[in-house]
Amino acid sequence: MHTKNILYTALLAAIIIGAGSCKKESEFLDVQPTNIFTNEQALSDPAQALSILANLYSRQLDISTVKSWQSMADFSESFPSQNGGDLDIVRRTGWGYGSWSNWDYAYIREMNLFLERCEAAEKLSADDKKRFLAEGRFLRANFYFELTKRMGGVPLVLESMQYDYKGDPTYLQHPRAKEAEMYDFVISEAEAIKMDLPADASVKSRASRGAALAMATRAALYAGSIAKYGVNTPQVSLPGGEVGIPAAKANEYYTKALTLAQEIIGGSAGAYALYNYKSDLQENFAAIFYDKGNNPESIFIEDFKLKSGKVHGFTQWNQPRFGAEEEEGGRINPSLNLVQSFEKLDNTFAPLPVKDGNGNPVYYDNQLDIFADRDARLGGTVILPGSMFKGRPVDIWAGYILGDGGIITGDDRGQLKPLPGTTTPVQIVGFDGPITGKEHTAQSGFYLRKYLDPAAGSGSRGTGSEVPFIRYRYAEVLLNAAEAAYELGQAGVAVGYMNEVRKRAGLVIPLAAGDITFDRIVHERRAELSFEGHVLFDNKRWRRAHTIWDGVPLTEADLLSDIGAATKRNTQPWALWPYKVHNPGSVNHGKWTYKVLKSSLVTGTNRFLFGNYYSFINNDIRSNNPKIVKQPNQD
Repeated sequence: MHTKNILYTALLAAIIIGAGSCKKESEFLDVQPTNIFTNEQALSDPAQALSILANLYSRQLDISTVKSWQSMADFSESFPSQNGGDLDIVRRTGWGYGSWSNWDYAYIREMNLFLERCEAAEKLSADDKKRFLAEGRFLRANFYFELTKRMGGVPLVLESMQYDYKGDPTYLQHPRAKEAEMYDFVISEAEAIKMDLPADASVKSRASRGAALAMATRAALYAGSIAKYGVNTPQVSLPGGEVGIPAAKANEYYTKALTLAQEIIGGSAGAYALYNYKSDLQENFAAIFYDKGNNPESIFIEDFKLKSGKVHGFTQWNQPRFGAEEEEGGRINPSLNLVQSFEKLDNTFAPLPVKDGNGNPVYYDNQLDIFADRDARLGGTVILPGSMFKGRPVDIWAGYILGDGGIITGDDRGQLKPLPGTTTPVQIVGFDGPITGKEHTAQSGFYLRKYLDPAAGSGSRGTGSEVPFIRYRYAEVLLNAAEAAYELGQAGVAVGYMNEVRKRAGLVIPLAAGDITFDRIVHERRAELSFEGHVLFDNKRWRRAHTIWDGVPLTEADLLSDIGAATKRNTQPWALWPYKVHNPGSVNHGKWTYKVLKSSLVTGTNRFLFGNYYSFINNDIRSNNPKIVKQPNQD
């Protein structure tokens, strides 16, 4: 273990804590700083204890959150429309071994200290103590889960360690646990604490019974996948089990994942359900992420509240730029790779109809027509050309296309030029682009919709957004259950859960049990959970990351083939640009057509190495603790 972690001596008593009543879920963020308390004072009443917990909640580990956007622009699911270092996402040829690494044992120490001091507190009621201890154990288990997803087996330290300053620190050195032991710990902790947490679906930003079960079912599913599919990558393992899980344990974990998910589905953890309140199915899907007042789907969130001074700038960073507050945004541009993966309403997969069967361009009266009759999650996840945000149409189009195939466009947003045969300048490119290299415009032809806040002022620096980050939600629980059931040979059970999720997206033709394949499992998670932090870890646990991100450039033929296949490669983000037709006298004059292209800025290809399956453990950590074995495939 790193020396600075071993010698870490910051005490929970030095945490700035808040006063006032904090028991209500709605008041959880309204913790006002006051003073510094002793250990006894800090745990003398529930409001103060909860203030310490609030600090621990705020430091949980996530990927692809509303607090940062860069990882959402990765993995060829989107393009980073910001110049400078962020463009390295599409210029590099892979990830470093240290990507996604974490070894924050200082935080683990603080959680262990909280649990020890809460257990010893004499002034807390038995009920308060029981809940606070369960919350602390939940946070510790969830953090260890996040570490395990990144690092494999890590030292499982469940007590605060004190250095005795006698010169021999070896008693503080813990070896890495087996990867399976880490997943077993997460699952067993959830089962041990679940009855001490409220079975109340209105509890969102604190641990609940639903949150504990959702964490456990996800962890069990991950462990089952690693056990089953790890046989495809035998080199991604260590002889001591610190990396890799025996194949014989797969069904045990899948069974546990299904059982835990069914506890939530059965209602024993609270009245969770799919969000279904808006008649517009695309807006209904988008509203899952911004409607905090009427949302039975979210299970565990990181909340944000303006009056508490805790807001984020995700809408400011990613809103359509034209007409927006601050006139900025547009950093995440979803790729055509992702957009075309949303299936048609007849349950089939197909490229967007840019050309007809003879290779001729297809023309549309309206920009949105090309996206008609598709999974409603497309419009709820992605802002499409011709759509609206905050009551204003987005202005995404790349220029005019002439009768001879020539293109009239500009190098600035909304630029004016005369068209052939005219003298009066007209707008010849959208105020939202796309213009190659013009940052914050729709380089891929699309903007992100998921997580954007429609509230007035949410896109301004002075206000910010209160949209929460949802760590666990009910739709994922249904998909976890479907996947686990499928892996256990229970296709009839799997299809029932999957059809629930699909029906909400307007896919009302039910799938049959025989339709449930691994391809369907993979696709459904991508369609439902894009940009929620799953794409990396799903592909790692299925042991397919090295095959879909194989470092080989993606051709247009590659892009447009095998849509819906789990084996489909995805190494570079592609674009779809709309053009207005200028061809006076033609029946297509004034219509829209589209071009598939790859930006000249995309010079790299995503290549995932065997050594990327588990992130690098720093040399100084291993030097300070010789019991820490090195990750495989990182010579």
